[in-house]
Amino acid sequence: MRVALINPRFRLPIDTRTTPHLGLAYLAAVSEKRGDEVIIFDADVERKSVAEFVQEFRPHIVGITANTPQVKQAWRTARDIKEVYDCPIVLGGPHVSVLPEESCEKPYVDIVVRGEGEDAWIDISNRLEAFLKDQPYSTEAFMHSENEIFVDCEGLTYKTTDGQIHNNPDRTPIADLDGLPWPAYHLFRMEKYTNLQPATDHVDGARSFSIMTSRGCPYRCTFCSQSIMPIKWRSRSPENVLLEWRHLVEDMGAQEIGILDDSANIRVKRLEELAHLLIENKLNHVPWIFVNGIRANLASLELLTLLKQAGLRRVAFGVETGDEDILLTIDKKVDHDTIRQAFKNAKAIDLETIAFMIIGLPGETRETMQKTIDFAIELDPIIANFSMMTPYPGTKVYEIVKRQGRFLINDWEDYVFFDQQARYELGDMTAELVEEMYRKAYRQYYLRPSPIIRRLKTKDFWFNLPRNVRIAMRTFLPSKEKTGLRKQMEAEGAI
Repeated sequence: MRVALINPRFRLPIDTRTTPHLGLAYLAAVSEKRGDEVIIFDADVERKSVAEFVQEFRPHIVGITANTPQVKQAWRTARDIKEVYDCPIVLGGPHVSVLPEESCEKPYVDIVVRGEGEDAWIDISNRLEAFLKDQPYSTEAFMHSENEIFVDCEGLTYKTTDGQIHNNPDRTPIADLDGLPWPAYHLFRMEKYTNLQPATDHVDGARSFSIMTSRGCPYRCTFCSQSIMPIKWRSRSPENVLLEWRHLVEDMGAQEIGILDDSANIRVKRLEELAHLLIENKLNHVPWIFVNGIRANLASLELLTLLKQAGLRRVAFGVETGDEDILLTIDKKVDHDTIRQAFKNAKAIDLETIAFMIIGLPGETRETMQKTIDFAIELDPIIANFSMMTPYPGTKVYEIVKRQGRFLINDWEDYVFFDQQARYELGDMTAELVEEMYRKAYRQYYLRPSPIIRRLKTKDFWFNLPRNVRIAMRTFLPSKEKTGLRKQMEAEGAI
């Protein structure tokens, strides 16, 4: 069959990285393994319209990914396809996993896959291929209520032709991650992408690759959108990861590799084994980073020393807040002394560090947010990444705001990253206060002499100077409500 996988256009109000979508890369890989002809259409880097693309390729099935600020664009994409071409359209991703019926109510969406997508996607493809052997090609016939094609297909929410929406039981998460094929990077136009952290590094985006060595997270932080995904942590074997790593370095010419795991160091021994394999196989000359960070309570000096020998350049930790009471309320399951020690361990061996901090968590005051700024200064990472708390659907914070606070956003596109706008108010915590403290955090942290001198000494800063100036202007200075993004999308046909 002909399979199209689509990443809808995702414009952001700030320069940021644009890297191949790892979820679509995995779906493409399992489809190719099934024997399908696959094309990935990433609207962020393509010039032709999605309507032109589907009319040329004429896929038997289309899969579209969507996070929260992207979901309306996913609906527009589905509509644009349905207006010119008839085929089943499947949506997947974190947002539709939480709110599947919202998408299935759209007349141009047929199926939503909840949670991990690979097994469900192959199940759908197999059923479609079997159906097409005896039936003329028609989405209406395929989704007809009398056929009951998906009645026992786990992990789906789907709409039959009688307008009924069906919610099937959840699908069991994939147990054997070693059985998955490697992400299909050969289907991306790699020269169109940036590197993993363009604000920090100057690396050819065509030679920058992501890898995932584990899935799931046993922790359930109240603010984290990953809390909608399987709680069971599953990992690939070190030997299996090594094979893909070698492929990225030797076959794809990787100049950097980013581990995208949510919790890569849950099992320390496994990570140590991987590090030894990278060293023994002389693959440690290519620098790599933990893009989403690792657990501070499992970041011993011994582990970090070994990882650096294996090529690790930069490590990130989720610090979140500098207030001890707030830290307890978000279920982080770590204390400040442990976080301090993790940063000390990294700096002792000259590993670069990133701290992820949140401004405006439930219960915050001016004083608690100032503690977060002060704690970031104490830790002194090369990058302090401050973000305003965004209550994503499916998180505990979302439910808290829903019950006790007031949302300041009434459109999913208001969830767009880096927009410098508070998303909610709760108790005495006003939007004005959160936005004030957010801007203060960046000014107070980065306008100190030591970060300025540190950045001026790096070659990459000068390579990225125009971009760094644009980011600084947008971050340090107050900004009015950004309407350009939505107006541009509405001009293309708002929903």
